[in-house]
Amino acid sequence: MRTGTYAPKPGAAPVGRMIAAQAAFETRLLLRNGEQLLLTVIIPSLLLVLFSTVDVVDTGDGEPVDSLAPGILALAVMSTAFTGQAIATGFERRYGVLKRLGASPLPRWALMTSKTLAVLVTEVLQVVLLAVIALALGWSPHGNPLAVLLLLALGTAAFSGLGLLMAGTLKAEATLAAANLVFLLLLVGGGVVVPLSKFPDAVGAALGWLPISALSEGLRAVLQDGAGLPLAQVGILAVWAVAALAAAGRLFRWE
Repeated sequence: MRTGTYAPKPGAAPVGRMIAAQAAFETRLLLRNGEQLLLTVIIPSLLLVLFSTVDVVDTGDGEPVDSLAPGILALAVMSTAFTGQAIATGFERRYGVLKRLGASPLPRWALMTSKTLAVLVTEVLQVVLLAVIALALGWSPHGNPLAVLLLLALGTAAFSGLGLLMAGTLKAEATLAAANLVFLLLLVGGGVVVPLSKFPDAVGAALGWLPISALSEGLRAVLQDGAGLPLAQVGILAVWAVAALAAAGRLFRWE
């Protein structure tokens, strides 16, 4: 009886499999984190229900939810791609997690790809949940779904780049404070709840160049007004996305 010869073949798994495994792990971390759930699910949902049912903000003619839902969808994208990702990545960098992962067989670009996929999965869940809540409140969306998807993708790219830029250049504590501060400021002045048309002309024009404003107003134009592709907002988001991702790729520090 011959004894078989077993030759182990050590080595890294295929990159695609590593990315999928890391993306699944990153998604579980996002969904199990209480602070992340507060930012990504609870706050947007509460704002949508509160301002849709209580006459606090002048949203113009029509049902309040028709004006609020697009802005809340934009807020959900910002909360996940920017605020949540910046804070989580900043503390991973502080504790040396990124340094260790960067030395693993998983390439650094694949690690960032995994984080991006986790953000996209989380956003899909957010959009589905918020859409269900908005529809229950009487939301009547219009417009081309492809235009909505393009706006959401560009917004995700822009906010993800900004979040990684912040996490890769500031200390973790500074990232935590700055990301939450930016979240609150843009919630108030980014066209999320109050459309930019309600601001003074000069102020509204200046705020319109912010990525959250471009995303909110672009989604509002499509979903509320049934407009075609809002080229101005698409252009603003594209510029932010390219600039933020390029800056993050150049300035991000792993230690």
